[in-house]
Amino acid sequence: MKITKDLYQGSLALLTDFYQLTMAYAYWKSGKAEETAVFNLFFRKNPFHGGYTLAAGLDYVIDYCRNFAFDERDLGYLREMKNKDGSPTFETAFLEYLQNMKFSCDIDAVEEGTVVFPHSPIIKVTGPLLQCQLLETPLLNIINFQTLIATKASRIVFAAKGDAVLEFGLRRAQGIDGALAASRASYIGGCSATSNVMAGKLFDIPVSGTHAHSWIMAFSTEIAAFEAYAAAFPDKCVFLVDTYDTVNGIKNAIQVGKQLRETGNEMEGVRIDSGDLAYFSNVARKMLDEAGFPNAKVVASNDLDEHIIASLKSQEATIDTWGIGTKLVTAYDQPALGAVYKLAAIKSEDGQWEPKIKISQQTIKINIPGNQQVIRYSKHDKVVADMICLEGEDIDKETFVIIDPVDPTKRKKIFTKGMDQEILLKPIFRNGEMIYKIPDIHTIRERAKTNLSHFDKAHKRLVNPHTYPVGLEESLYQLRTDLVFKMKNYNGE
Repeated sequence: MKITKDLYQGSLALLTDFYQLTMAYAYWKSGKAEETAVFNLFFRKNPFHGGYTLAAGLDYVIDYCRNFAFDERDLGYLREMKNKDGSPTFETAFLEYLQNMKFSCDIDAVEEGTVVFPHSPIIKVTGPLLQCQLLETPLLNIINFQTLIATKASRIVFAAKGDAVLEFGLRRAQGIDGALAASRASYIGGCSATSNVMAGKLFDIPVSGTHAHSWIMAFSTEIAAFEAYAAAFPDKCVFLVDTYDTVNGIKNAIQVGKQLRETGNEMEGVRIDSGDLAYFSNVARKMLDEAGFPNAKVVASNDLDEHIIASLKSQEATIDTWGIGTKLVTAYDQPALGAVYKLAAIKSEDGQWEPKIKISQQTIKINIPGNQQVIRYSKHDKVVADMICLEGEDIDKETFVIIDPVDPTKRKKIFTKGMDQEILLKPIFRNGEMIYKIPDIHTIRERAKTNLSHFDKAHKRLVNPHTYPVGLEESLYQLRTDLVFKMKNYNGE
């Protein structure tokens, strides 16, 4: 899959905020463009008041970086920009620098389908300061949205308790890009199929769908509409039964189902898109069973999300398949993940990393300095804790103490004997060359399913989830604390 080539037929280098270009120009003017820096992309809170987040979007990031270059149309646009006095915003020599620039960063990232948590880097970018800076906006755009939607999908799938979940959100999604990315992320998060045919083509996602109310309305009677659809698709009939009267619609579906059976085919089920879903699903189940269709599915749609599904489950609704649209693809109850991209270190002339920190009156907004790695500890196939540490830290010690990034009174001692450890930030690019083997989307989806299975249900519950321990290794915590005091003193506080 080539996002830029398939969708945009050209460069996406200008998919950025203008201040990234002004900073890049100023780095170049001040001689800092080629200094080696490391930036981390992370978020500060789990979305939807949940207990975890599911990483997604790396495939798009890889495609963006592999095609990262300024073409002549980009440079022509920048060349026409003027300052207030009429002078060019960017010098010709700078535009020539951009024209000749070759992507040369190292990128380490958490693989798609991995469960992640606040303050831990999802992506680490190391390389020339100017290039790292130019990647900020597009990487945030990609990761923020797809991670948000994958997480929402996984919560809906969790609420469905093993039932199939179908993504039906194309018509309500935020534009073409939002629809395609949402379909992809929803599948990673556990949805079984999408209604979005282009997403099916581009991403190899199963597609699903039958007919709408307009199909019924186009015929003189509901049963005539069902019969016509059965004639067209005898082996995949799910009849939408609530156009006029739901109970009568179920009766008509059963009648056509019996006709199908006479030709050697079987009705797949009925779909209910309005009204009291708990009541009508139970009515449908009873009627289908009594008519000899115990295997016919009851499909429900109608502005569903994880909370409504959980409620319907508690009401003992007999729904087998859930069609989810608006509230999934728009992340209805939280419009953005809020991931950020922060400078963590710059390499000094002697080759040592000089950690950088942004301080704030809000502890949650004080970034973690230094060139970092994230280690996940598990035992007996169950996760125990994540430790954020400096790259090169001795991770073979018998014990570690991790300290919560926001509340230093929350500490956990990790006894590593008998534990498995996983380095979460995997190498993706080295010196601009991709070294990572991109898995297919079905492998990513399976990784998400497996990853989530390693976490206790308490971490995944929809309301008041248990907090999974993630913390800074002691020496990193001390480095951060020392830098905070140093910068406060430097600024005269």
